Amino acid sequence: MQRRNSLLAWGMILAFCAGAGAFYDVALAGKNRPLLGAAFGVFIGAPMIAFPRALFETRFGLRLRRLPFPLYAPLSLAIYVTMLVVSTVLCSAFFWAVGEIKGSFREAVLMSREDLLYSLVVLGIILLVLRIRDLVGGQALGSLLTGRYHKPVSEERVFLFVDVVGSTQFAERFGDLRAQEYLARFFETLTDPVRRHEGAVEDYVGDLAIITWPLQRGVEDARCVRCVFALKKRIEQETQAWQSLFGATPNFRAALHGGPVVTAEIGVDRHKITYFGDTVNTTARLEGLCRALDEPILISAELLARIPALPCELQARSLGSQDLRGRDHPIGVVALAPRPPSSADADAGGDRGVLAIP
Repeated sequence: MQRRNSLLAWGMILAFCAGAGAFYDVALAGKNRPLLGAAFGVFIGAPMIAFPRALFETRFGLRLRRLPFPLYAPLSLAIYVTMLVVSTVLCSAFFWAVGEIKGSFREAVLMSREDLLYSLVVLGIILLVLRIRDLVGGQALGSLLTGRYHKPVSEERVFLFVDVVGSTQFAERFGDLRAQEYLARFFETLTDPVRRHEGAVEDYVGDLAIITWPLQRGVEDARCVRCVFALKKRIEQETQAWQSLFGATPNFRAALHGGPVVTAEIGVDRHKITYFGDTVNTTARLEGLCRALDEPILISAELLARIPALPCELQARSLGSQDLRGRDHPIGVVALAPRPPSSADADAGGDRGVLAIP
């Protein structure tokens, strides 16, 4: 699903680049070569968008994004202009070499001010849309544009609440500004596991992140559970970096639950997709239960029963029925944890699909 959505997004971007290239060649440049213009748009636009976005996901990109805006704006603009010029020169050289562009090599690769300005305008439009997508989330943007939730919709979803442990103590020790950097880094670390497991970060509330999946997608291949332990593994792998930057490595509590919700678009000046129902409230109560039971990762027995298979490297331990504030009936709760290495190795050759709850 995530790959299909990514391919669809790229297809729309490339189609826009092709249309912009054809429009410029015919309507503005007056050369009447729409196919060549479209080819220019694609071959220049694709690397112009892909490379800088990949660059900004690196450590250099993360440092760049943390710079004050007066420094960030000109540096990022310089990167885009450099990429634009290089892409245009390479593309022009290719079409000159195959005979599609006549004249001297210098005339072929020379980029006019009009070409540069038009390319920057088109690039700016694409980056603006991508930035909006980053701010509200790809799934949420698609739902807002299509009007899927203009009227409330009843559906089933999985919710994951991830709460950073000890953020208050960190703030008392290092100050609020440093604590905010600490939380921002944690949420950046969370992004990749959520994307890889096809979830969506719906909201941040203080030191709490709310992630959701449509229920079928979340339980398939145990994506919602794998996401939690992928985050845990990544933090463990980056312990040295955390200690170097902050003098502390974050811990978190996580709670998983799923079921029916009512999803609706709300707001006037600022639109937002939100969820109503007992499922959301129960997930929040489960996250609070993590603290009471001293268990870092909890999942409701209801949701666990709907997951076809758990990875053999995980183990589940039933905590019985627990009373949650605001619920008339107790709920079955299960603690999840990595299986000891010896047990995981012993099960590696067997069925990964069945994990009994003792």
